[in-house]
Amino acid sequence: MKNILKTIAVVLLITFISGCGKDFFNVNTPTGSVDASQLSMNDLLGPVIYHTVFAQYNAERTFGNYAQNFVIQGGGAAGATSVSGTWSNFYLYALPNLLVIRDKAKALNAPHFDGIAQILIAMNLGIATDSYENIPYAEAAKGGNNLSPKFETQEAIYQTIFSLLNSAIAELEGPDNSGFKPTSKSDLIYRGDESKWLRTAYTLKARYALHLINRDGAVKAANTALTAIAKGYTSNKDDFQMPFTEKQINPWYSREVLAKHTGNSHDVICDRLVSYMDGKSYPFTGGVVTMDPRLPIYAETDDGSNNYKGYVSGGQGLSGDGTKANTDFRENGYYTNQASPIVVISYAEAMFIKAEAAFLANGGTTTSMGTSADGYSAYLAGIEANMSKLGVSSTASANYVADPSVGMGAANLKLQNIMKEKYIADFLNPETYVDLRRYNYSTNVFKDLALPADNADGEFPGKWLVRAQYPSTEELRNPVNVNDNKKSPVVPVWWQQ
Repeated sequence: MKNILKTIAVVLLITFISGCGKDFFNVNTPTGSVDASQLSMNDLLGPVIYHTVFAQYNAERTFGNYAQNFVIQGGGAAGATSVSGTWSNFYLYALPNLLVIRDKAKALNAPHFDGIAQILIAMNLGIATDSYENIPYAEAAKGGNNLSPKFETQEAIYQTIFSLLNSAIAELEGPDNSGFKPTSKSDLIYRGDESKWLRTAYTLKARYALHLINRDGAVKAANTALTAIAKGYTSNKDDFQMPFTEKQINPWYSREVLAKHTGNSHDVICDRLVSYMDGKSYPFTGGVVTMDPRLPIYAETDDGSNNYKGYVSGGQGLSGDGTKANTDFRENGYYTNQASPIVVISYAEAMFIKAEAAFLANGGTTTSMGTSADGYSAYLAGIEANMSKLGVSSTASANYVADPSVGMGAANLKLQNIMKEKYIADFLNPETYVDLRRYNYSTNVFKDLALPADNADGEFPGKWLVRAQYPSTEELRNPVNVNDNKKSPVVPVWWQQ
């Protein structure tokens, strides 16, 4: 039964990848029904990367609404969610086949391939546990040998994440004479560049270390993150992102652009994001900049003007000034064109991780001011990296950073400045939802943050939604373990407490 289930999973994920048009979506997978034993590690690598990226995309479909990057057409705030696509992409498509890769890598004495598989497992576990808290892992891919896998605590899952990343780092830093390497076609992210996989492991380790500021203490978590990030990403070329094509189109383009043109439900840009970029929440004071140059890359107005009026979350189509909102996703924006990439983690985020960690290690708090020179340099580097990635001109980028509201100097930097810039740079990334929760939606950290306007009339008045619910399909398949771990969507996850 175990092998049958693995075969089913392999065939299902092959269906998603085959025939996508571009060479890097063709991963040499056979078209018929085959057992996993007949597939190579490279046959499996492309599909599991694909489903890892889609696990994140499905999480962000709702969490981006929670984080108030966007709202449902007309201004709707999302309710409780199961992000079932995240669950199925991980447990049905990615994990079983990542474990097959690991088995093959061990049998072939191919430690570098095993290291890459461990990074992808850690990445998937992070997306899943940050969504649901307690999740299955050790018993999750045993097929017919265990149809009711036990759930592990988020604390245990985090220990596993760090263990996987440490093991991956050790393997990728060591020799590999096996001759088995990821190919340019199977490796949809780095085209076989193992050095970038290694830097990804270090960067993820820093990201997850900062998630534990409430558990390990801010200074300890920050120092752990600083140690890891020192060996992490070094430029935008390291970004873990998967591009799409005109035949295999980006799902955000499908959701936000095609759906709009065909009269289907789509999302619109939230007033929170606009207010962070147009000078309302953070007024520009230098006399040159009047708007963040990234705003027109993310969004467009109904009439083509530069008078952006974002939709208030739960605000019945109104903007923050009480007038009708007018701001949609840009049709050919960086993240919303046919060939746009989905970014899982980036160099810009790495620099904001370093800036936040340096701020906290320097004794910074949610209300204090001042950081180290290295921390301030990382803050500026994160802004400049994101501007460059999005194609902002060097002049516009320099003017933005020179504005005193942005380039205020190390002595005047606040945590809210770092997190505001990270919020903008991590657009359409569920990591923003993690940031909001680990700082418990503090308005000292996220200026002007407010519950959806219709929250008082909802199911959880006065409360933020802080977790996903387990999918109903899992509740039917594994009722005892699901019910033992099920909690209200307003109960904080472990690392938030």
